[in-house]
Amino acid sequence: MRPTLSYIRALISVGPAVNDHWPALRVGLGVTVPVLVLLISGHPELSIYAVFGAFTGMYGRGETHQLRLVHQAQAAAVLLTGVTIGVALSITHIEVWALVAIEASLAGLGSLVADKIQLRPAGPFFGIFALGACASIPTVVGLWTAALICAASAVFSLIVGFAGWFRGRAWDSTARRSREPLSRPWLSKAGVHATRYAVAVAAAGVLGLAFGIGHAYWAMAAAAVPLAGADLPSRVQRGVHRIFGTFAGLGLTAGILLLHPSTTVLVILVMVLQFPTELFMARHYGLALTFFTPVILLMTQLASPIDPISLLTDRGWETLLGAVVGIAVVLLIRDRRPRGFVRQLG
Repeated sequence: MRPTLSYIRALISVGPAVNDHWPALRVGLGVTVPVLVLLISGHPELSIYAVFGAFTGMYGRGETHQLRLVHQAQAAAVLLTGVTIGVALSITHIEVWALVAIEASLAGLGSLVADKIQLRPAGPFFGIFALGACASIPTVVGLWTAALICAASAVFSLIVGFAGWFRGRAWDSTARRSREPLSRPWLSKAGVHATRYAVAVAAAGVLGLAFGIGHAYWAMAAAAVPLAGADLPSRVQRGVHRIFGTFAGLGLTAGILLLHPSTTVLVILVMVLQFPTELFMARHYGLALTFFTPVILLMTQLASPIDPISLLTDRGWETLLGAVVGIAVVLLIRDRRPRGFVRQLG
């Protein structure tokens, strides 16, 4: 009984604040300026590419300015790759089954890359989410235009993240981000992790298509969420947070869409809601998703408007399906035990 109560407390408890307002302000500013530029220029429908680029600011939040710059540059490359491939697939009108296969394959490859360079937030989630989202909406601009918007937004986030360095201007030539060595133990562990990503994303995508819910990439993205946890309990916890946080966010989104806001208001809300998303992202993932879900759905409506009821229903079912698949995969595909583990038990 006590372990159950402890797990429930861990599930609902909000971690202590550790100057979270500063990363939240950086990310909020990184989203606001590019999206505002697109709104003023009369192209709010292109905000999705800018927002994915601005997610660069979510990485390296606790590092020094030099290391954060490198970390965010690596993350920007992952995000830009996801957006570029996604837009290219949209332009070619790829079949949804092929999209599932490509996204699952790149999820496994992205996992290896993310583990190698130690991305934080961990895993390839935002890269594969960008790929699926951009591939699933009609593209109204050329490939290079979309990529340029994403890249420009990412560069702005890099500038925002590094701006504080100019206060001290002390450059440490020895500062390096740690990287995992290409050893057999690491490859074995990373290979299992990459397998989880490929299997979970593929299974969620196939089931999403089989059930005919729509927006299968949401199920694939949701399936990837539990895999980023450091251990089995945290992975299951992230999956549960994904479900309840998304449904709370759907309630907030429904309240917004029922008011039939203008395009300008939708853009402003995308900018505003990014701040509380990042404010709670490291403290309580489920609470952060209450604000992040409207960001994604409003961004989707700006890019390719559909019936709000269908939008909310699809998001709910696909998230539930994907999160359950992700949890099942982490329960079925466990980390390999180190050599000698069984002998030590004996």
